[in-house]
Amino acid sequence: MTASDPPTTPRQVALGLRDPSIEDICDLAHGRACAVLDDDAALRARLEQSRAMVDRALSEGRRVYGITTGYGASARFEVEAAHAEVLPLHLLRYHGCGTGAALSELESAAVVAVRAASLSRGYSGVRVELVERLLELLRRRILPRIPEEGSVGASGDLTPLSYLAAVVVGEREVLFEGEVRDASEVLGEVGLRPLRLRPKEGLALMNGTAVMAALGCLSWVRAERLGRLATLESAMACAVLDGVPGHFDERIFALKPHAGPRAVAAAMRTSLEGSEFEPARVQDPYSLRCAPHVVGLLFDALPFTRSLLETEVLGVDDNPLLDPETGRFLHGGNFYGGHVCLATDTLKNVCANVADLLDRQLSLLNNPHTNAGLPANLVAREGEDRFTHHGFKAMEITASALTAEALKLTMPASVFSRSTESHNQDKVSMGAISAREARRVLELSETVAVIHLLALAQAMDLRGLERFGPALLAVHSAVRERVAMNREDRRMDLDIARMLEALRADELPLPRLESTPEAAR
Repeated sequence: MTASDPPTTPRQVALGLRDPSIEDICDLAHGRACAVLDDDAALRARLEQSRAMVDRALSEGRRVYGITTGYGASARFEVEAAHAEVLPLHLLRYHGCGTGAALSELESAAVVAVRAASLSRGYSGVRVELVERLLELLRRRILPRIPEEGSVGASGDLTPLSYLAAVVVGEREVLFEGEVRDASEVLGEVGLRPLRLRPKEGLALMNGTAVMAALGCLSWVRAERLGRLATLESAMACAVLDGVPGHFDERIFALKPHAGPRAVAAAMRTSLEGSEFEPARVQDPYSLRCAPHVVGLLFDALPFTRSLLETEVLGVDDNPLLDPETGRFLHGGNFYGGHVCLATDTLKNVCANVADLLDRQLSLLNNPHTNAGLPANLVAREGEDRFTHHGFKAMEITASALTAEALKLTMPASVFSRSTESHNQDKVSMGAISAREARRVLELSETVAVIHLLALAQAMDLRGLERFGPALLAVHSAVRERVAMNREDRRMDLDIARMLEALRADELPLPRLESTPEAAR
């Protein structure tokens, strides 16, 4: 962009009436889109009516959970209307016991976007002013610093979300312009006064699944990208190992027509176009022969997990809910994060299996008994000292360690429900734990994938680039723009870091799969 170019304006995502997609949430988190409250008159009237219901309940002395009662198992204690004003502040303060590392700026922004999406529907009894404040914080990138540990996933993500509620009232810390700073100080600098939470508003901010859903959305996008990379790498592995392209024949997949494997096999065939090699075997090991079946599982899981996550994002998930049409308070359990947990537990499984597949392909590349004549460990050295060099030997060890850790994390988190909070929260989802594990599985799986990519580029150099077609040459070129061929033993951690950066910035020429439900979106 030059000085004469007009400034780019992020697209707007209107919250309240439309259903935000995973891509909407991710674009808001990255700052590629700007969230606004829909200006529909009926929506804004519903927001006002639901807020008026709370005020009316207070004036009439009605007994409503979290408004004129204590929280959780303390709901048996009634709170007089004169004291109800302080309940929201007490709620966020006593939940200020989060532990562990803080969410990143990207993750924190996604949390704010998801929480705003739920509250903007108009069934939570919050003021329009509160929804607008969340959107203002997101637009200005004044983001809560949220410790990631402390949620059992029902009643939602109470403790992590208390850090969002705290920023609204000017307490605790924020991430702002790359620094961790005092919330009240930053709000003062930008001219935003802290809000005083009204009855029900603290509960509305905290009693939902925004943390686990936000992390799930971010992981979903990474999982889709990992699947495309694994598809391309499996084609590369077939070419450099003199594999059998017939394993990906359309007729095979037409006879067991799962959409994911069929689409992966088609993309592999396209990626192999123009490459010339002779199969060295009648049949390849499973990590080559069954690559479409393994990677295809990931693609078949994407529509299912998308549905779970997007339904969670568009849903209203605090308690109690308010029905402005009837004036009823609806006490229930929409804060239960089981669907998000199922989505992220599923992503953990399919992504770790892809990492395992790529790790096995890497082993085939390094082993002189299986790599169709390539040097052991892909050593490129040819002089008298060639046996003092070890090529990708340690890279294989690292990939193996990362794969093992990813596989270990695939145990479903939901089966570890436990009773807490005086047996009021006696069945919980553990969705936030699963979401954090999914993020970690993606980190590990992406790293295994780029290690394998570096090895595949090395193998292409050793074979001679003239035998490969345009799709494989394009990705080889993308690698070599960032990392030189390994000609002698040297550190390769920086190579891994460069390729991870390129992958996560969407700078690699990855295939787009056709004929899947996701491709049709």
